[in-house]
Amino acid sequence: MALGEASSKCEHIAGVPLAPAIAQRVHSLYLAKGASATTAIEGNTLSEEEAEQVIQGTLKLPPSQQYLAQELENIVEAVNAITNEIANDGASPLTIAFLKRLNSMVLKDLEVDEGVVPGEIRQHRVMVRKYRCAPVEDCEFLLEKLCETLNGFPSPKGQESAFAIIKAVYAHLYFVWIHPFGDGNGRTARLIELYILLSAGFPQPTAHIMSNYYNRTRQKYYEALDAAIEGERKVIDFIAYSVTGFVEGLREQIDFIRAQQWKVAWVNYVHEIFHDKNSAAESRRRRLLLALTDKTEPVPLTKLTTLTPELTLEYHGKTPKTVVRDINALMAMGLVTRRRGQISARREQILAFLPWRNVEAIKQEKEAD
Repeated sequence: MALGEASSKCEHIAGVPLAPAIAQRVHSLYLAKGASATTAIEGNTLSEEEAEQVIQGTLKLPPSQQYLAQELENIVEAVNAITNEIANDGASPLTIAFLKRLNSMVLKDLEVDEGVVPGEIRQHRVMVRKYRCAPVEDCEFLLEKLCETLNGFPSPKGQESAFAIIKAVYAHLYFVWIHPFGDGNGRTARLIELYILLSAGFPQPTAHIMSNYYNRTRQKYYEALDAAIEGERKVIDFIAYSVTGFVEGLREQIDFIRAQQWKVAWVNYVHEIFHDKNSAAESRRRRLLLALTDKTEPVPLTKLTTLTPELTLEYHGKTPKTVVRDINALMAMGLVTRRRGQISARREQILAFLPWRNVEAIKQEKEAD
């Protein structure tokens, strides 16, 4: 059920047209979430907001913390490189050389322990939590077998997306078990997961969701990894854990995209209402209403004229009675509400244009969950 829901939701997200600014916002936000999460699991302390600043090149850190930004930049550069390669040349079979290149990108310009060479197979034994990783002499062979298995992974007609998700999680798990590199194995594993999803046609924002989920449920992530060594049933449990998080993240992502669409629909509705109202007072009221649109909380009546610099100029030299008249006019049009001196845009009107459904039944179902 979860695999089916994930496949369906990814198709929906892929087919949603967004305004350029909103599309860029969605891309930037989820890239920051993914990069932040995949480094946070390894101990990076930068927040999602700081990760966005790293992407935009605006974050300022003292020299002693520059490595935190470098870790994030490496993931962002790797994600962009993967995306561009798939976009320009199509998806390619997984190879050991490709996995080594991913690890090199993960560890680029970072200080590593003695004996660790980015992109090169480790030369020492490794114990990770409860399990002993593959012996040094077997790493190359096991990576070759993993690539061979993944390149021949089943993809039944009509179920391609579901099997791509299983393939991505399977790759993550077995790569971590092999632990072929001296450092950066977790980050490399999550990049492989992302590469498989993007190669299978998943929209880019969705490919960052599982990394974000692993970080948000970090203890459960480690417990699921530890348990997976016990046998096939536990491997399936790890896949189920990952897919459950993927679906939860997709629901959140759809809610975010829906909120952006809701705003666009409301703005278009406002322009439609005012399209033949061109007087100075009506133009001012339209701008006031659009300024209110961006506010998630009600605005005090006394603060309305300071919502934007343009509104401040509009109301300069006018008395408070003008603001009251404008609000009364907007209320008469059914476009704003006033409660205890607090003003809100009535964006919920847009919801009236949605198809009818028995909301009470949906509410009861969510409460039962």
